[in-house]
Amino acid sequence: MPAAALAPEVPTLVLAPSDQAPDHARRFLAERFRELGVANDYVGRIVVTELVTNAYKHVGVGHIVVRVLADERDGLVLIEVWDEGAEPPVIQPEDLGATSGRGLSLMVQLVHDWGVRPLNEEGKIVWARCAR
Repeated sequence: MPAAALAPEVPTLVLAPSDQAPDHARRFLAERFRELGVANDYVGRIVVTELVTNAYKHVGVGHIVVRVLADERDGLVLIEVWDEGAEPPVIQPEDLGATSGRGLSLMVQLVHDWGVRPLNEEGKIVWARCAR
């Protein structure tokens, strides 16, 4: 039997792009953190809120997919947000007069590492790893 067939199924949340998507994603993340034995979900909630908000505000079409799983290699938690947009998120330069555009900069300061992977089909996965 191939190794992939032995891997457990990772719970996945599929969302419509809307202003309610971040709230649903936060609830999903809190539940997954409890299942993984992670007591403090504060950073995870910030991360998933930012990534899901970017997906619905900047892509706005198609589904948003959220996965939260333990990275057993180093004890971190991996948060993935998939969307159908091709453009990667961009950290905005500091603008003291701006009323938005700071979320990704904040998130980057809180996580261990993050990045973007293109999908074979249309879209991308934006991921971040944070401490348990």
